[in-house]
Amino acid sequence: MDQIQQIRAFVTVAEELGFAAAARRLQISPAAVTRLVAGLEQRLGVTLLVRTTRHVRTTEAGDQYLEDARRILAQLEAADAAVAGSVATPQGHLTVTAPLLFGRHYVLPVVTDYLNCYSETTVSTLFLDRNVNLVEEGVDVAVRLGALADSSMRARRVGQVSMVVCAAPAYLRDHQPVKAPADLADHTLIHTTAGNNAVAWRFPELRQRLKPRLTVTSNDTAIDAARSGFGLARVLSYQVAPFLERGELELVLTSFQPEPWPIHVVHREGPGGAARTRTFIDMLATELKANAALQAPGS
Repeated sequence: MDQIQQIRAFVTVAEELGFAAAARRLQISPAAVTRLVAGLEQRLGVTLLVRTTRHVRTTEAGDQYLEDARRILAQLEAADAAVAGSVATPQGHLTVTAPLLFGRHYVLPVVTDYLNCYSETTVSTLFLDRNVNLVEEGVDVAVRLGALADSSMRARRVGQVSMVVCAAPAYLRDHQPVKAPADLADHTLIHTTAGNNAVAWRFPELRQRLKPRLTVTSNDTAIDAARSGFGLARVLSYQVAPFLERGELELVLTSFQPEPWPIHVVHREGPGGAARTRTFIDMLATELKANAALQAPGS
């Protein structure tokens, strides 16, 4: 039995969390996938996968083997691509996800440039304020803000952003100075999470409980309210970078900003993956790294 087929079947089951889903992806029968994985386990003399009530999961030995197996497949794909010359021509479909405002402002321009450069490619975008599961939702490339939870994905760090407090110049001119988090109690606050009126804004070594006057469900709405001069909003630095540059908003409490959050481009492909994925990631990483708003805390 082909060892590469066994390894590919095991990796696919581990990523898809099930034999049926793996079979669909590999375009073979579930019984064939089961035979391939069973043959691999028999050859190695260890159990790599166990079934739970909802999914298939890897054992401790399976976790260890999975990383090596992915590396083997990536190297094989790289060799195939180099010989076939497929590296030169991106083609096929990509699905890309990012936080809503980040996607609109920073990812979408790269997507359209990419499509203009490579006529044989198509792209779907999922710009949502939640972490999309790359495997379960069939996503090729994701932008992640903050610490990475899934170490099984490949990641490239491209910048960093900070939580900032901002307001319109007119508001700051007409109200008392905001020199410390405690001063926020005397100001009109705009909060971006629906729920109770009570809210805590976290600062280094401090958790300031506050009562916002306005609670909204999206960051762009909070920014619009702040730009109108209504009050202070707390958002991520990249979300207000254009308005800071134009002087429509100003930052306060800059010396109390938390540690910045890293920005990563995360993807499922290994170094020998599809040309369309590698080319898009290279374009996206280059653009994000070159954007000053994504490199400095509080920019």
